[in-house]
Amino acid sequence: MQAAMAAVPPLIENAQIADPVRRFLEYVLNKREQGNPVVGVYCGYAPVELIRAMGAVPVSLCSASQWTIPAAEAILPANLCPMIKSSFGFIRTNACFFYAASDAVIGETTCDGKKKMFELIAHLKPTFIMDLPQLPDDTEVLDRWRKSVLKLQGFLEKTLQTSLSADRLEAEIRETNRKNRLMDRFFAYLACRPIPVSWREIYDVITLEHVANGDEFQDLIEKISSSIDQRIALGQCFGTFSSPRILVSGCPVGGDACKVLQIIEEAGGVVVAMEACSGMKNYFVRITEESGDPLRAVAESTLSIPCSCMTPNRRRLDLLDKMIARFSPDAVIDVVLHACHAYNVESHKIRKHVQKKHGLPCLKIETDYSKGDIEQIRTRVEALFENLELKK
Repeated sequence: MQAAMAAVPPLIENAQIADPVRRFLEYVLNKREQGNPVVGVYCGYAPVELIRAMGAVPVSLCSASQWTIPAAEAILPANLCPMIKSSFGFIRTNACFFYAASDAVIGETTCDGKKKMFELIAHLKPTFIMDLPQLPDDTEVLDRWRKSVLKLQGFLEKTLQTSLSADRLEAEIRETNRKNRLMDRFFAYLACRPIPVSWREIYDVITLEHVANGDEFQDLIEKISSSIDQRIALGQCFGTFSSPRILVSGCPVGGDACKVLQIIEEAGGVVVAMEACSGMKNYFVRITEESGDPLRAVAESTLSIPCSCMTPNRRRLDLLDKMIARFSPDAVIDVVLHACHAYNVESHKIRKHVQKKHGLPCLKIETDYSKGDIEQIRTRVEALFENLELKK
């Protein structure tokens, strides 16, 4: 399978395709040279449409590397979530350019560990913590969240010395919807059997979406679609008709946590969908256009993100149903980062739902950013694939 993959021409012809962080860095530097402020964010609940409507550039801050964790553990407890420790370690070691370049930082109350970590960095830069309501079915929750978004607007206007216009925000809503529809066009290829794109290419396209405007991204998707169509015509693909198709759910799977995706590939499987945070699920959201209250429309769309911090979290089960129906996985692998209690507890419900409603096996993997458990993960993934083969 590895040899077959090597023979497939790259999906995106770009000198920097092997280094998406560098690509994003150059984009941010260019924007700063043009006078655009930079706003660092840690989570998808931060409304990027609001940031962009003020002429600023939203950037995801560094949070997924093992090597910054020792510096963090000098202050933070060792049994804390690795993503929080890595984030703090990047700041302590001054190793995240995106944080250094940020004129403001937006945090959110998704978990207790992040809330307390934000307290330790709030004095370094103008920092705003969004009060995220976590009872999505409460009748007053949207009004509360809109107020938090409105407070963020005031913070950004003061910090960046600018103002927000409803027309500009409406334009950014249309831009987001346009790009999400283009992403959906790309995701359609993931339903193919065998799949014509790899998990790395899925991440590459997601990364490029962050740094491209609507016109640029449409041109990119046109080229990507043409390349994939050519692959399909030539029979070039990743895996075979019988390769285990895997939907990855759970915590963010990026940076050093990509070891799980790599192991799936090396064991002969293919990743066909990523419900995990930082993956595909934000792109299924559509923001209401021409609502008369674009701030509320943005608030409503971000609040619909089905993170495990929400309770009850029926929306995540609904999303899994849709992704399973669309991408036809043979199994679900639920990735839980150590000490991420919300995703860890919810994993039980996810496994029961996937098994009872869809008849699919669900493998839970608890891990961090280190390499010490790679062979253990490999053994469990290979055992899952062997069981799938036996059931055929």
